[in-house]
Amino acid sequence: MNGMTLTYKMPAEWTPHKRTLISWPVQDSMVFPEDYETVTHGYKELIKAIAEFEPVAVLVNSNEIEKVKSFFAEKNIEFLPIDHNDAWLRDNGPTFITTDTGEVAGINWSFNAWGEKYSPWDLDDEVAAKVLDHYNVKRIDVPLFMEGGSLHVDGEGTLLTTEECLLNPNRNPELTREQIEDYLKKYLGVSQVIWLKRGLSGDETDGHVDNVACFAEPGKVIIQVCEDPEDDNYEITQENLEILEKATDARGRKLEIIKIEQPPADYFEDSRLTLSYLNFYFVNDGIILPVFGGTASETDQRAEVVLKKAFPDKRIRTIDGRAIIKEGGNVHCTTQQMI
Repeated sequence: MNGMTLTYKMPAEWTPHKRTLISWPVQDSMVFPEDYETVTHGYKELIKAIAEFEPVAVLVNSNEIEKVKSFFAEKNIEFLPIDHNDAWLRDNGPTFITTDTGEVAGINWSFNAWGEKYSPWDLDDEVAAKVLDHYNVKRIDVPLFMEGGSLHVDGEGTLLTTEECLLNPNRNPELTREQIEDYLKKYLGVSQVIWLKRGLSGDETDGHVDNVACFAEPGKVIIQVCEDPEDDNYEITQENLEILEKATDARGRKLEIIKIEQPPADYFEDSRLTLSYLNFYFVNDGIILPVFGGTASETDQRAEVVLKKAFPDKRIRTIDGRAIIKEGGNVHCTTQQMI
C-alpha cells in the first residue's frame, strides 16, 4: 500500500442516498437463462419499488438500453449505457466514501467474479470505474479483490465481515488476515473489524455477510438465526451469534442483538437457496425487504414485525424475493447506494 493518508470513511447504508445504482440482468451470463423473463420481471418490480423512495440509475448493456427504457414510466429512473457481464452491482460496483466535510469519492476494488467462479468478468471489473467517471466522482483504485456484499459498516468505525469470504484463498491468497484488515481500515475509515466465521449454507459467494448480519444502527446488529439443530444453518448462525455476543464495537460498546428467524429451507435441483431476510436494502425513509411466500409466509410476517419495531420511522416495502433467488442473490446483492 502507498503512503497516502486518507480522511475518508464509508458511511452506514442508512445515510441518505443521492440514488441507488442497479444493473440490468444479462441473459447470457445467467445460471438459468431460461428464467430470464421471470428474473427481469423481478428487477422491474424492484426498481419501481426503490423509485418510490429515491432516484434509481439502471446500468444497461448498450444493445438493450432502448428496450429496457420502455419498461419504465417513472421520472426518477435514469439509464446508463455501461456494458457488464453480470448484474450483481453490490459486488462489482464502487463503494462510496466521504470526508467529514462532505467530499465524496468512490473505491474501485478489483473484482474476479467471486473467486473466478464465472467467466468472463472483464466488463464487470470495469463497471465501478465507469460509474465513477460518469458521475465525475473521484476514483480511488484499490488493488484488493473485494465485493460489497462481503462487508457492512456502522458509520462509526466498525465493520462486519466473514472469515469464509475475505480469507478465502480464491480472493487474496497472498495477504494475511492482518493485511486485509489494514486495507479495510485504511480505505474505509474503520478501526474495528468484527470477523464472523461463515456465511449461510448454499451461498456461492463464499459467505457474504449481507445474508448473515447487518447493523441496524451503531451498537445494534440484526442477525438471521436458525433454531433447528438438524439444519445446516444451525451451527453456522449459533457460532456467529456467539461471536457477536462477545464483541465490542469501535467505541467500546457491547452490541445489542436483534434476531430474525430464518425462512424455511428451500431447494432447487438439490441445491439449497440462500434465503435471507438480511438481504434487505436501506432506501431513503424505507427498507426494501425480500419475502418468500408459501411455506415462508409466517416467517415473512415475523421478519416484517421485527423490522418495523427496529425501524419505526421507516416504511417496510416488501418485494417478491423468489424472483431472482435461483440466480444466487437478492435485493441487497443487486443494489449499491450512492451518497
